[in-house]
Amino acid sequence: MAETGDMNSSSKWKLPVGVFFRDARSVFKWDLLGKEILGIAIPAALAVAADPVASLIDTAFIGHIGPVELAAAGVSIAIFNQASRITIFPLVSITTSFVAEEDTMANMKLKATQVENLEDEKLDGMEKGSSKEDSKNLDKDSANAREMGMLKAEGTKAEAKLGGEQSEETNEEEDKKDATKGNEHKFPSVKSKTKKGRRHIASASTALIFGTILGLVQAIVLMFGAKTLLGVMGVKADSPMLAPAVKYLVTRSFGAPAVLLTLAMQGIFRGFKDTTTPLYVIVFGYSINIALDPLLIFVLRMGIRGAAIAHVLSQYLMALILFLILVRKVDLMPPRLKDLQFGRFLKNGGFLLARVIAVTFCVTFAASLAARLGATPMAAFQTCLQVWLTSSLLSDGLAVAVQTILACAFAEKDLKKATTSANRVLQMSFVLGVGLALLVGVGLYFGAGVFSRDVNVLHLIRIGLPFVAATQPINSLSFVFDGVNFGASDFAYSAYSLILVAIASIASLIFLSKSSGFVGIWTALTIYMALRAFAGFWRMGTGTGPWRFLRNL
Repeated sequence: MAETGDMNSSSKWKLPVGVFFRDARSVFKWDLLGKEILGIAIPAALAVAADPVASLIDTAFIGHIGPVELAAAGVSIAIFNQASRITIFPLVSITTSFVAEEDTMANMKLKATQVENLEDEKLDGMEKGSSKEDSKNLDKDSANAREMGMLKAEGTKAEAKLGGEQSEETNEEEDKKDATKGNEHKFPSVKSKTKKGRRHIASASTALIFGTILGLVQAIVLMFGAKTLLGVMGVKADSPMLAPAVKYLVTRSFGAPAVLLTLAMQGIFRGFKDTTTPLYVIVFGYSINIALDPLLIFVLRMGIRGAAIAHVLSQYLMALILFLILVRKVDLMPPRLKDLQFGRFLKNGGFLLARVIAVTFCVTFAASLAARLGATPMAAFQTCLQVWLTSSLLSDGLAVAVQTILACAFAEKDLKKATTSANRVLQMSFVLGVGLALLVGVGLYFGAGVFSRDVNVLHLIRIGLPFVAATQPINSLSFVFDGVNFGASDFAYSAYSLILVAIASIASLIFLSKSSGFVGIWTALTIYMALRAFAGFWRMGTGTGPWRFLRNL
């Protein structure tokens, strides 16, 4: 008893920190796991990068209309993106995890059913074989009896023999019919599933319903609150930007339902470990957007409204194509309304909504502090911030991969694969972060002139350069740890931990911006990302929550 108590006590206080360094030499190994990770991560990263590239080209076309229209579009796009980000991130993250879990469990159930049916078939075959053996033995006994003279006449013998054969044939045919009927009864769901090739995934249907509702709400708020929201962003009533900004924002708002539906369907496909299909559709849709821009803006002389219409049309086109592909894979009508997971979506969506607000507030507050320092520091800060965040978007592909793989592994209760997958992706993210640090450091040092020609702005950019470059490994780990938490359905911890991180980061921003200005703001942002990474490291490294099993390894 004492020994057992000591073992339980030691496992309780054992911290599996070394799990992060396990199989570190295999980080570049091109095995099945490596192929699975990169097969999901690369298309996902390209899909994430497609939107900023398309927006950049959009901005270039609008810039040829005039500087007022360009400024108006910039403010409107910022409002639209901020409104979308609050709803998109929780919806896509939850959908990916829930669809992966549900699809995995459905596949496990189907395989178990097929195994049971095969075992039943074998038992039926054995029973049928034993009945045939009994029939043969009876025939032998009858033949022996006939030879001993127990039957009275040869004609009667012949009739009895013929009747026995007919009876045996009839019994065999009935056995075959019964077996066929039995198999038809056992495999109805499997046959229909194979025939139709579609699955019942209740979380997919729920995600589309939420996407539609949130998209409509966002569209209504942006349409009727356009002037108010633009006023909050500093566009005054007498500003020449107001009229074109209202035109662009109101027109762009019509596409909000399509944007939310498209991203909800991306989450569904991610749950199926398919990031290639959404990538093809997104590239095609944005290509149409880019092709429509000059036609609507210049040829049809629709100006800034034409740019917004081109974007809206491309979003609805993407939503339609993804929906047509999806309905071939998934039966979106659930068997029962109570199968829809509204409660589960709302609960975990609330956690992630709080998390998104905390993240957004930290970055926005840092930008507001930089703006108070003056136009020059703000220009340098904005340049560094965009490079800082854009370069880290590549880590999102790895975050999507680990989230999907972990969700499936936990659903299968394959804890070994869950641990191995998390380790491999975290190690990959660190290597990616080191590579990005070198790339960003060299690129921003020699290419800062692309963003500004002002000597003072360039000087401040080079001051911020060490922070932007050195934090890339931390940023990469932070984003991938988010994927680890979401894959383990650890949404509550992800929300609460980030709220605490945000509180500490805001305090450091206030204190350091006052004492050290521009450098103090970037020091506080470095602390913010380091705390995010530490929160993910703490959960898995201490073996708590869904990672409690690591204490026993």
